[in-house]
Amino acid sequence: MAAPKKGRSASAQSRPGRSLALILIAIAALTGGMFATGHPTPRLGIDLAGGTSITLTAQNEPGQPNAINKTNMDTAVDIMNRRVNGLGVSEAEVQTQGSDNIIVNIPKGTNSKQAREQVGTTAKLYFRPVLATDVSGGKASATPSPSASSSGSAKTGDKATSSSSASATPSASATTQGRAVTDALKAGSSPSASSTPSASASSSASPSSSASPSASASVDPAAAKLQAEYTAIDCTDKAVRAKAGTGTKPTDPIVACGQDKNSSGQWQKYILGPAEVAGTDIKKAGAVFDTQSAAGWKVTMDFTSGGSKKFAAITGKLAQNQPPQNQFAIVLDGQVVSDPSVAQSLSGSAEISGSFTQTEAQDLANMLKYGALPLTFHESSVTTVTAALGGEQLHAGLIAGAIGLALVVLYLVIYYRGLSVIAIASLGVSAILTYVLMALLGPAIGFALNLPAVCGAIVAIGITADSFIVFFERIRDEIREGRSLRPAVERAWPRARRTILVSDFVSFLAAAVLFIVTVGKVQGFAFTLGLTTVLDVVVVFFFTKPLMTLLARRKFFAEGHSWSGLDPKRLGAKPPLRRTRRASAPVDTKEA
Repeated sequence: MAAPKKGRSASAQSRPGRSLALILIAIAALTGGMFATGHPTPRLGIDLAGGTSITLTAQNEPGQPNAINKTNMDTAVDIMNRRVNGLGVSEAEVQTQGSDNIIVNIPKGTNSKQAREQVGTTAKLYFRPVLATDVSGGKASATPSPSASSSGSAKTGDKATSSSSASATPSASATTQGRAVTDALKAGSSPSASSTPSASASSSASPSSSASPSASASVDPAAAKLQAEYTAIDCTDKAVRAKAGTGTKPTDPIVACGQDKNSSGQWQKYILGPAEVAGTDIKKAGAVFDTQSAAGWKVTMDFTSGGSKKFAAITGKLAQNQPPQNQFAIVLDGQVVSDPSVAQSLSGSAEISGSFTQTEAQDLANMLKYGALPLTFHESSVTTVTAALGGEQLHAGLIAGAIGLALVVLYLVIYYRGLSVIAIASLGVSAILTYVLMALLGPAIGFALNLPAVCGAIVAIGITADSFIVFFERIRDEIREGRSLRPAVERAWPRARRTILVSDFVSFLAAAVLFIVTVGKVQGFAFTLGLTTVLDVVVVFFFTKPLMTLLARRKFFAEGHSWSGLDPKRLGAKPPLRRTRRASAPVDTKEA
């Protein structure tokens, strides 16, 4: 049994070069990736690089005079923080100021325009039935609207089109739309098939019949007011598009504009019925690139069980209607994102597609995923923050870190002598890996280096040095027992390995708990501490131990030179462990 064990040990000792080659290749690959991304330096937080400070002021909703309260403000801060700082390490700060203001600090290097849209957008999403639609400032378009797929996923495309034919007079079209709106208001929900005007009725209407008192009397006053707003709205004006539909409740019909131009390059306007499905009925959302069509980036949504039932009910009603009242509009903050037509009842999921870029699709999915803000906000001020104070603190922190590192190196040289070469080389490898990973994590997850994160990296110097000390002391203990260096290294490693893993596990657990229970800058400290703790394990296993195994074969260390740090005499080593043979009785040659 002893022979195989010895063979395995010899095999393990003969291959330390593989581990060293592996970690060096990993460093080279990560460094190459860092330069390939175009970000050779870590992204700095607002305290080190400056940035933008945005002040948002809450506004009361119509009919909700007491909406601005501590609960809603705290909820808004939480949602904004998750939108711009999903992993807690991008160093964007969101905090309340007073009773109705929220301050958002965005570090330099972040797309401030995109971040402003993320935090300021209310992201209230509703699915509303289309009662009437037309191009703003022009006649109705005859382009067919996109249809929903039979798989249960509502596929949307460019903005859909009008309901009336080109031959219908304006007065007849308005009367027809007014009747449809009146029927929908009386029904209190989406229009039914019986209330939908047919194409023939629309096309055959004459100016005299549309102007008759009976036709006008059939239109409800609320519907007439809505029709007047619809006629007057000019969706080519950006300010008008932004204000359309504001101040209304989800249960009210609204006049709205398309968020973008339709496929014909025109702005679409709509009369929409009460909301049938809300954004709160969405379970999850994500941005996906559609490789099966030319739609490009789209946003997919999965409904909750209740939302799925509502979606099936509304699409089942709309499927019985004639265009455009077989369409539903996906309305985000008062603007129509898309307006697909429905051919059958759908449930389960939906898609929002159009002319999205990857960033736009991801931003929309992000807002839908984290939910709508409970309040509406407007920007009160946008100011630039300088990094003068943070730069001075960073300078002082780096000086403190350099002094601490110099003291650690001095201690290693004095106490461990030749072994300090291994420790210093390992510290250098750990520093390179930490820097490269911080630079890569900036564009990957939005990690930003701030002052607490720098403190975490400085603390990690002690954690890494402690691992080397544990290993070296175990080797020295074996030498004190009378063993030579190579067997001492292999016998010391299993014991030192257990101690190092337990110590690093405790440090990582503390960092993880700190990251979970804290917010803001403290999370940067915890994240950096956890990252460097993991790197300590990697460096000790793949660099320190193999390097020690290689150097143990060198005469300088193997023979215990006085400057190697492993001199048996200085360590008080016992005589070598040797087996003693039993004395044999003298043999009488004559008798033999």
